[in-house]
Amino acid sequence: MVVITKTKWTVDKIHSLVQFKVKHLSISTVTGTFRLFQGEVLAQGDQFDKANIQFRIDSNSIDTNHPERDGHLKSPEFLNTEKFPTINFDGILHQSNENYKLVGELIIRGVSKTVTLDAELTGMGKGRFGDTRAGFEVTGKINRKDFGLTWSLLTEAGGLVVGEEVKLHFDIQLIKEA
Repeated sequence: MVVITKTKWTVDKIHSLVQFKVKHLSISTVTGTFRLFQGEVLAQGDQFDKANIQFRIDSNSIDTNHPERDGHLKSPEFLNTEKFPTINFDGILHQSNENYKLVGELIIRGVSKTVTLDAELTGMGKGRFGDTRAGFEVTGKINRKDFGLTWSLLTEAGGLVVGEEVKLHFDIQLIKEA
């Protein structure tokens, strides 16, 4: 009988990036970053197929390079960070050939929805201090209104000031726990 050991991987916050993109005025894109987050992966050995993912984002750490806009995004009209201080994701990574799908429950503003994101294993290797590392690029789209982010304003031309589709892009580096 073969016993497969569970392996815990922790997100390296220094070498990871959590970003989103939203259309502004229907003509350009605003990129935002969440500066504070944490996560872990529980895998079978060094294989990521069927790995359990747990990820937490500090919603108050939103940064769009514009303090006034960040304040509005933190307000009850959007993320309501005082009442909902975290954005949570719990899911499972599924491998299909060389690609992965990350399927799980995303909770924003207390609203939970099942989402499917694309994940690419970008590499594995040794860190400079001998630790084992793995990298993933995770991408996908959600509709902000599905999560209660319904604030809306129309431009004179009839377009939305803030688009409904939110593109997600995470560059994640994991460190294998000894």
